[in-house]
Amino acid sequence: MQKRSVFISHSARDADWVRSFAEALGQRGVTVWLDGLDDRTSEPAVDELEAGFRSSDLLVALLDADSSLSPNLFFELGAAIGMGKRVLAIVPRAVDPSDLPLKMRLWRYLVRDTPELTAEELSSGLQGLGAEGCFLPSD
Repeated sequence: MQKRSVFISHSARDADWVRSFAEALGQRGVTVWLDGLDDRTSEPAVDELEAGFRSSDLLVALLDADSSLSPNLFFELGAAIGMGKRVLAIVPRAVDPSDLPLKMRLWRYLVRDTPELTAEELSSGLQGLGAEGCFLPSD
């Protein structure tokens, strides 16, 4: 199986959960690029992060009530969709699906659980990631 690569978009308040999630994905053989986890201010680091975004198979957007309205999220979604990337939202149980951006409501998404369980569900779905269409985790 080809090693998969994901780019995770998230808010700073989720940094601890995302670190654990990224580690759990890495243990399952997934290459992870993180948006906003580190203070990446130097040009080479920004270039590396952009290269990671461009080379990733999937944009994972970790959403909450605030981030679903973030201009940065909409920029990353637009860029990913424009590049033909698959996009997957991970939403807390408390988020009403009607609060999600329309495109994400039309696609399936994961409900946020522990970092390990969410990573397991995502990595299982990545195994079936085909050449066409958006990411659809198994039911």
